[in-house]
Amino acid sequence: MKKSVEYENLAKLNAPFFEAYQQSFQAVMQSGWYILGTQVKSFEEDFAKYHNAKYCVGLASGLDALILALQALDLPPASEVIVAANAYVACILSIIKAGLKPVLVEPGEDGNIDVSKIESHITPYTKVIMPVHLYGHPCEMEVITSLAQKYQLHIVEDCAQAHGARYFDKKVGTFSTIAAFSFYPTKNLGALGDAGAVLTNDENLAVKLKALRNYGSHVKYHNDYIGMNSRLDEVQAGFLKVKLKALDHINQHKRVLAAIYDKLLDQRYLKPKVKEGFFDVFHIYNVHAQNRDKLRVYLKEHGVTTEVHYPVAPYRQKALAGIFTQEAFPVSDKWHATTLSLPISYFHTLDDIAYVCDLMNTFIQRENT
Repeated sequence: MKKSVEYENLAKLNAPFFEAYQQSFQAVMQSGWYILGTQVKSFEEDFAKYHNAKYCVGLASGLDALILALQALDLPPASEVIVAANAYVACILSIIKAGLKPVLVEPGEDGNIDVSKIESHITPYTKVIMPVHLYGHPCEMEVITSLAQKYQLHIVEDCAQAHGARYFDKKVGTFSTIAAFSFYPTKNLGALGDAGAVLTNDENLAVKLKALRNYGSHVKYHNDYIGMNSRLDEVQAGFLKVKLKALDHINQHKRVLAAIYDKLLDQRYLKPKVKEGFFDVFHIYNVHAQNRDKLRVYLKEHGVTTEVHYPVAPYRQKALAGIFTQEAFPVSDKWHATTLSLPISYFHTLDDIAYVCDLMNTFIQRENT
């Protein structure tokens, strides 16, 4: 029997938290303090504690978190930052916005940066490795931290899709000089609008970041840095405080749904590889299919919507046309041409996922007969 399985529905996702959200909003509204107040301070403390980190600085978005993380390091202009070639374009934009040079490295089978290829891209100008924990899958942090130590490089983690993910029992976001997070509404820890944050154990960097987010000012109307306006909103911080308490439960639910995909989906689909010691949180569950676009149409005809993260490789984006000239990334190109994101939200049921699997298995059987 045909049923409807939406890729995402933010109202359904957030429904369990509505009552607590309303209470939080009421408290903020009545407080009369709407910028950098008690809600932001409290969330920063809670989020840092959740990661066993010393400092969290709330910001207006995940992109701002990456930009300010890089700016806070005060690197020489045009210093090189190594990042995966198939990462979300925001990673590349942050590097450029910070006045630095992105150096792209092809992904491995898991979609994260191929750590075996990083060292060959390190030059005297390299200052940062930016591991992107794509889709909620941790990168190979042991290799990355070893390279960073060997060449005296900073690590700036992009944890935008990996809230609560772990690499051998250590949460991502704690392997780096600074880690950046996005709380875009679709994320496992999502706000009801744009929001972001950085984590660091360096007190000086935390103090500097708090100034950078507020026009470069430690003291009102006195500007020490060329900063910007990127402050986590009091209302969003209150919502995030509510949802943070449920983050582990959200992650576990998504891991249960992912296990159903792993078990039921036809083996001819290339599914995420489960590796020992890696705790994935499945912000996105992606498969690879050679006839992806045809599959998407088939699923939609039967009530299932999907997404593609992402259809165009960053180096092929029009906005970046003059930056990666005479470079080719065939592994990344293949990734973008075949990847498909399947429904795996907090509101989805086990039956929803089983229905998607049945459809996909029927499709691939028909295509191969």
